[in-house]
Amino acid sequence: MADVLSQSQIDALLNSMQNAEADTKAEEEKPAKQEYRKYDFFSPKKYTKDKLKMLRSIYDNYSRIASSQINGLFRLVGEVEVVGIEEQRYYEFGNALNETDVLTLANVELPDNSTNPPMLFHIAPALMTAMIDRMLGGMGFDRSIDIAYTYTDIELALYEKIINYLVMITTDVWSTHINLVTEFERIEENPSMFQGISVDETVVIVMLNIQLGEATGIMNICIPGTLLSNIFDIIDKTKHLAKKGEHFKSNREEIMESIQESKLDVMAQLGVAKLNLDDVYNLHVGDVIDLNKPQDSLVSLFVEGQPWFNGQLGVHNKNVAVKLEDRIMDGKEDVAV
Repeated sequence: MADVLSQSQIDALLNSMQNAEADTKAEEEKPAKQEYRKYDFFSPKKYTKDKLKMLRSIYDNYSRIASSQINGLFRLVGEVEVVGIEEQRYYEFGNALNETDVLTLANVELPDNSTNPPMLFHIAPALMTAMIDRMLGGMGFDRSIDIAYTYTDIELALYEKIINYLVMITTDVWSTHINLVTEFERIEENPSMFQGISVDETVVIVMLNIQLGEATGIMNICIPGTLLSNIFDIIDKTKHLAKKGEHFKSNREEIMESIQESKLDVMAQLGVAKLNLDDVYNLHVGDVIDLNKPQDSLVSLFVEGQPWFNGQLGVHNKNVAVKLEDRIMDGKEDVAV
């Protein structure tokens, strides 16, 4: 025979069920815990989202140009895509490199001629060896290459030739914002020996994913904070002056300023006379030629063979001179104000 529950047991059972329902509702109504991203106060962020967004736009354009360069150079359909832009300390970038990795140093010349650390380029060995193999006539894909691969002297020479194409693009993609010049300097075979950037300096890493046939790899572009700050300062100053209109001249003023020191031939024409060849042949000193003009009539002033002014002939400081009276416009006289 089944056990019969007492009234107190029934009440306890009902209370426990009600409490369980209340706890379930409370858990459902409880808002989800908000997650916060950790912020490193030792390495505060130096560049705003607007600056990083500008870099993203610039290197999106870089990826499009690099794709066309790779397609033409290796005769293979390649694709370049920006996968991320990160701000970090240089030692974080340096620690991620192997001793056998190769860094490319590119000098950047700014309009203010300031001295800046170089821009760094790094390509994954698997991707670079695929490019070299493709350039030498191979298929461009070798699964045996790992991150510890060491380049030969011939491969380093080809490495330099390939990276030159990717460095030269930088000048073009920045031209819409600033007129900088990027030039290949050298390649560094041991990244740990490079001391051109302080280990604690803030850098921006642009990560590009390059797909060349079946081979895929990452190319990193490291932009030092000192260089990037100088670039942004020049861009901000240019925008500020453009908005205020200070120190900027109109096209007319610029053109006149550039040609104002030019030398022009100016000739005053007293009159015009027509003589036949026999009269010219028989001319002698002392002869008089009639110009068919009144004595006090105006003379024409020609600039580089074109009539510009009418003037009155006279004397200034014991020299023959012409006083300008009016302007000649398209064959018609236009009185000067």
